[in-house]
Amino acid sequence: MFFQRIKTPGIAHVAYIIADGGRAVVVDPRRDVDEYLAVLKDNDLSLEYVIETHRQEDFEMGSAALRSLTGAQVVTGDHACFGHSDIRLKDGDELTMAGLTFRALHTPGHTPESVCWAVYHDAYKDKAWGVLTGDSLFIGDAGRTDLPDPDKTAENAGLLYDALHAKILPLGDQALVLPAHGAGTVCGGNVANRDHATLGLEKIANSAFTMDRDAFVRHRLADRIPRPPYFDLMEEVNLDGGRPVALRGTDVRVLQPKDFAAACERAAVIDTRLPEAFAGGHIPRSYSIWLSGLAMFGGWVVSDDDGILLVVDGTEELDAAVSYLTRLGRDRIKGVLAGGFEAWRDAGLPVEQSGTITPKQLAADRGDYVVLDVREISEFEAGHIPDARHMYVGYLESRLGDLGLDTSDRIVVTCSVGHRAGLGVSILKRHGYEHVYNLLGGMTAWKTLGQEAAVLG
Repeated sequence: MFFQRIKTPGIAHVAYIIADGGRAVVVDPRRDVDEYLAVLKDNDLSLEYVIETHRQEDFEMGSAALRSLTGAQVVTGDHACFGHSDIRLKDGDELTMAGLTFRALHTPGHTPESVCWAVYHDAYKDKAWGVLTGDSLFIGDAGRTDLPDPDKTAENAGLLYDALHAKILPLGDQALVLPAHGAGTVCGGNVANRDHATLGLEKIANSAFTMDRDAFVRHRLADRIPRPPYFDLMEEVNLDGGRPVALRGTDVRVLQPKDFAAACERAAVIDTRLPEAFAGGHIPRSYSIWLSGLAMFGGWVVSDDDGILLVVDGTEELDAAVSYLTRLGRDRIKGVLAGGFEAWRDAGLPVEQSGTITPKQLAADRGDYVVLDVREISEFEAGHIPDARHMYVGYLESRLGDLGLDTSDRIVVTCSVGHRAGLGVSILKRHGYEHVYNLLGGMTAWKTLGQEAAVLG
């Protein structure tokens, strides 16, 4: 038997390749499928099936691409959201391949169509080797239940709780738990930062099993996880199993500084350098999104219809940036700045700057600044700078007017360490706020230095 996890950085996604007798399945693949194909080739495996647990919300799927390239059949549950599949299995139905059996277990709640797949091997037919849980069950927690309809979060939480207890828990303590996402996912809340677990361990550590039904419903209602705008596009394109990759790093046009400047009139500029470098000098009206942050925030600041221009530090970073964006369906990447920001600077083109401030400086002159905290609401409630205002960075551009800020205010933006604050600073600069500062080290440094933090709740 062959087994391999394949992680997608930035979105905490996990796909799986499981094989026996030279025949393989790939579970929940992402849009760029080259890595899966390389693993199959290196291990002399023939891809027979692509198995889906649900229609993913946070990335474009690669099911259709793998089917086109290999002839594999796409296997799903029996639900309208799986309109593209070749084989649909009802609750309890089984798929066999060599010495492996995959049993479909309908587990609605995270999404209506969600299916977990119990995996059995002929060597121990009466015991599940593992269970592919999609986003129904993570390590340490269960999936968010607000996505189908926020007004039915509690109802969906009850459905999920019932399904996990009736269909997953009886698989036995020995079964490996194999979720589609790990820690850091926007598809769940308190996911543990580890890859390995069994149902036996989860019985004593996972909220889905340690809480009673009413407590679990309240737990899900308390999530309040932001819903990125690109989720709508992902749900649409994943009805068809995703789209082939539109472009790669080598396909992106390299633009000299003056040509890049002309293109800025028709596209959004994303600068992937670290916030401190961005603060020292950047292209006017550009967004500051650190490289790995593109994997999520690239889908917040631009739509799938927007043209994108990139400022990166080198070829490897360009390849990563393009992968991060195209996984979110942000395909209209119009060019990359030749020579990076240094070439722009040396060409004498307009340069804008933003400020930085240390926690000690802010504490000494607290009355001179408005503090804006751009973390998630749960982070803010757990501890924030007294009198700070709050707006999650993903909502900042569309809801800026709700904060009551004046363009003449001296504004300090903070997050946990400074990355999301860097994006917040760039958004404020785009809207005419001149005196904007990134709190270096964010709340981590603030608390380390023993500064006061207010708590809500």
